[in-house]
Amino acid sequence: MRHETAHESPASAPPSDWDVLNAQIVACTQCPRLVEYRTQIAQRKRASFRDWDYWGKPVPNFGEPTARLLIVGLAPAAHGGNRTGRIFTGDASGDFLFDALYRTGFCNQPTSTNRDDGLQLYDVAITAAVHCAPPDNKPTPDEQRACFPYLQATYRQMPNLRGLLALGQMAFNACVRLAREEGLLPDSTRLEFRHGAFYPLADGRFLAASYHPSARNTYTKLLTMPMMTDLLLQARARLDSTATPADSEA
Repeated sequence: MRHETAHESPASAPPSDWDVLNAQIVACTQCPRLVEYRTQIAQRKRASFRDWDYWGKPVPNFGEPTARLLIVGLAPAAHGGNRTGRIFTGDASGDFLFDALYRTGFCNQPTSTNRDDGLQLYDVAITAAVHCAPPDNKPTPDEQRACFPYLQATYRQMPNLRGLLALGQMAFNACVRLAREEGLLPDSTRLEFRHGAFYPLADGRFLAASYHPSARNTYTKLLTMPMMTDLLLQARARLDSTATPADSEA
């Protein structure tokens, strides 16, 4: 029988910086209100999910640090990511987003139901401005500030990153702050949140904006599938382009 040495066993390999970051996110207890809420939801559950073992913790990043596109959402849904343990998984927002990502070649299947469903991302990673489910989907300014270092650490661990895609105003604000603090956007530059906007950053990367794929936005047709897929295809073209930052403005 062949005996593998320690360095041959994937299980014994040291965790990557990305894995360490995700572990730090999951272990975070900085915000008492969010800790109480996410735990309470996990205990009470929704009747239709009563057989589920809710995640009930901060939801980590999804994807690999080698990706060129980082999608930034608002926060996990109480009975979506807070239940399944994966961002945009198990709710209507995720159904819409992953269908759009599948149609544009960024993932291998159009559905996202649980952490073991076989979903794979291609050249994209997904994170959130806030990693815990907030009451009424509204994290406070203090909670947003407390979670910002995780977004900054995520950004810094993605060496191939070419673009940021913010889903919604709050995620957009977090990305603008990130760009300023990383020296990619002058303080004097004011960016307007509008769906389909692409803004060049100082190092040749871009920041794009989209309406959030919430059930409300998609039901009212504020955001449609053609709007989302068109934006994602534009993002893909920019990822593959050698254009200068000045050429990236839409």
